[in-house]
Amino acid sequence: MRYLKDLREGDMLSETYLCKSKQVMQTKAGKSYYSLLLQDKTGTVDGKIWDLGPGIDHFDSMDYIRVDAQVVSFQNALQMNIRRVHKCHEGEYDPREYMPCTDKDVKELYQELTCFIKSMKNEYLRTLASNYFLENKEAAKAFVNHSAAKAVHHGFIGGLLEHTVSVTRMCDYIAKNYPVVNRDLLLTAAMFHDVGKLQELSTFPENDYTDAGQLLGHIYIGAELIGKLAADIPGFPEKLKHELMHCVLAHHGELEFGSPKKPALVEALALSMADNLDAKLETMTELFAGTDERGWLGFQKLFESNVRKTGEY
Repeated sequence: MRYLKDLREGDMLSETYLCKSKQVMQTKAGKSYYSLLLQDKTGTVDGKIWDLGPGIDHFDSMDYIRVDAQVVSFQNALQMNIRRVHKCHEGEYDPREYMPCTDKDVKELYQELTCFIKSMKNEYLRTLASNYFLENKEAAKAFVNHSAAKAVHHGFIGGLLEHTVSVTRMCDYIAKNYPVVNRDLLLTAAMFHDVGKLQELSTFPENDYTDAGQLLGHIYIGAELIGKLAADIPGFPEKLKHELMHCVLAHHGELEFGSPKKPALVEALALSMADNLDAKLETMTELFAGTDERGWLGFQKLFESNVRKTGEY
């Protein structure tokens, strides 16, 4: 199989991919064409079908399609110009080849998360985290296999676990270097900050926003979950519950970035910075992984800058 990460400009191919999305568009001249997002386990690529002739089978989003195409470069990104499409049927493809996955060891990541939980001294926070991530086997399994985003960063199976452990590591470092920080509160907030994405995003291959995700969002969903979990622990301090919920509600840092509240606690501030750092570094990592270019890659909206890889010396 020709994986998307291995494609190069000028390649001619006949290969099967998952059609993640399909849009009917029009050129400036009024001619209809299809704009696709194709996916395999190594990533995604844009595809265009300019001629909607008899060689194009009828297909929809989330169908597996075999395409005859040429790989071209458009605005510093690879794109497929597709000439023929065959809609594949069950048995003509292996679904495991089309689900992007973390390249980290999931068992090791989960064990690291377990160690963080067991290291906490506050019995209420340790119990809350343990009840959800360790004792609730169904929740733990879903968490380990979920993505952290539809796009942008960690948008792959295991991405939610990878991102959560990475943010928790950073928060542990912050707590060790700044005594003003309540380590147990910060670590618990880090573990739970994106847990609402289990309801916000559907599982693969869709990995798309659910009704709950569109109407409520993962920040509200996560804070509400914390309230419910705390209510099941006898004597859980009300003030501590509110502080933990606040950290989750404020973890995007700014109102314009989706946070209902701006950070009012040092732990909330630390979490928002750790989350932002991991998200942006992973985004740049994924951006660089999709190209061998060492030149400028063009303006990137997330960074509000033209970016490139560091030179080799």
